[in-house]
Amino acid sequence: MKTFAMALDLVDDPSSIEEYKEYHMNVWPEVKEGLLSIGIEDMEIYLLGDRLFMVVDTKDDFDIETDFQRYTESSEKAAEWDTLMRKFQKKTPFTNKGEWWAPMKRVFNLNTK
Repeated sequence: MKTFAMALDLVDDPSSIEEYKEYHMNVWPEVKEGLLSIGIEDMEIYLLGDRLFMVVDTKDDFDIETDFQRYTESSEKAAEWDTLMRKFQKKTPFTNKGEWWAPMKRVFNLNTK
């Protein structure tokens, strides 16, 4: 299994952030199905202020640069969800050109020698 950690910011507006959180309390079934269909085995998103932190566990052969993009192709509803969520989101100041979610580098692991 591979694990990826990624960051993204939300538009800094309390009502917009609340709406984003509400959507994620009731994620559309097609979104979950689409994520599972591309090899994502688990996903968690955490929020601090307007910064999102996402942890994604995938199959070993998952390629984040190519496979993650297949999600929006998995169904019209998945593509609609992606478009809808982007109205709440913005890139972090650390996001490279051509990326949306910025990959994070692990700096500590309790179980690594």
